[in-house]
Amino acid sequence: MTVPFTDLAAQQHEVDDEVLPRLRAALASGAFIGGPEVEAFEQEYAAYSGTRHCVGMGNGTDALEAALRAVGVRPGVEVVLPANTFIATAEAVLRAGGVPVLVDVDERSLLIDPAAVEAAAGPATGAIVAVHLYGQVAPVEQLTPIADRIGAVVVEDAAQSQGARRHGAVAGSLGRIAATSFYPGKNLGAAGDGGAVTTDDPSLARTVRMLGSHGSERKYEHEVLGFNSRLDALQAIVLSAKLRRLEDWNARRRAIAAVYDVLLRDIEGIVLPAPAEGNEHVWHLYVVRLKERERVAEALAEAGIATGIHYPVPLHRSPALSDQRMRVADCPVTDAAADEILSLPIFPHMTASQVVRVSQVIREAHGLRADAEELVAEPTIEGVRPWPAA
Repeated sequence: MTVPFTDLAAQQHEVDDEVLPRLRAALASGAFIGGPEVEAFEQEYAAYSGTRHCVGMGNGTDALEAALRAVGVRPGVEVVLPANTFIATAEAVLRAGGVPVLVDVDERSLLIDPAAVEAAAGPATGAIVAVHLYGQVAPVEQLTPIADRIGAVVVEDAAQSQGARRHGAVAGSLGRIAATSFYPGKNLGAAGDGGAVTTDDPSLARTVRMLGSHGSERKYEHEVLGFNSRLDALQAIVLSAKLRRLEDWNARRRAIAAVYDVLLRDIEGIVLPAPAEGNEHVWHLYVVRLKERERVAEALAEAGIATGIHYPVPLHRSPALSDQRMRVADCPVTDAAADEILSLPIFPHMTASQVVRVSQVIREAHGLRADAEELVAEPTIEGVRPWPAA
């Protein structure tokens, strides 16, 4: 049995009956950029995120750049962000003219460490980027007082956390402004690139919308120097249909993570991920830590099981950023994690046999009994059913 890292075709198949007629109507109407489908999705996603405004963008990187520029990041302004994140977080800062200040992450969650932020932030800091990594929310409530003391702003990078909550608040609603990505592999993914900015501030929303439309609210009247980044109607249709299923899909991810916990918890030498206190995880990724990662990853690959590493090269070690102006704090946790982390397959349409197979191979690689299915009591595991009926 082969196990993919994700299965976007199964996800799309679930929404086809709703999406295809709307796509045909949109194609017939010619309303491709903006229009009623985009406006409807923006309203739906704002309501889902618990914010007053949502501005659709062409992708998540553009969304984060626009959010940073909207809150005043300009050339020379320092922006604090974790070293353990996708390079797009730093790209957005650099494209806005800011100076990335890379700090370490928490040992258990691998989310940005508020103590490291406190040590690195100062008078030159204009923003702190709270990256919600792997499907759970960074401790924004601990970062906000730091930002307030120095006159900075907390900006959420919510690309991996659609639907995640912290102390009941939805990702994208905790900071002054937030950016998210609808890349196809995200918990809420488009059929191509897409992104959005959410905020309660109408002035920030207006600025973001102008920036993504060449700095213009009215055709050929340009107030600021912007760029071209707008969510198109076809992606809005797909996202709208998937948004209605997101809570169910996230629940399936949580249940599958719970099954992994059961099947892998007795293995010595593996550290399982866990939600930080106050977080409702949506398991965009299930990231374990292994001292013998390469050997286990090779065993999984030989068995036809896809895995990933998020991320093998921390930002301060990336050749692409080596000639950029940055400040880097000591990042021992990030450096150690980069050599140990391994992302296992997890997606809403993952089957029972696929979860068991992944776990069997990992158990075999550690010299443990491989009959993982005997550890799984159907129809429920500790009160959860992780997979839809066959």
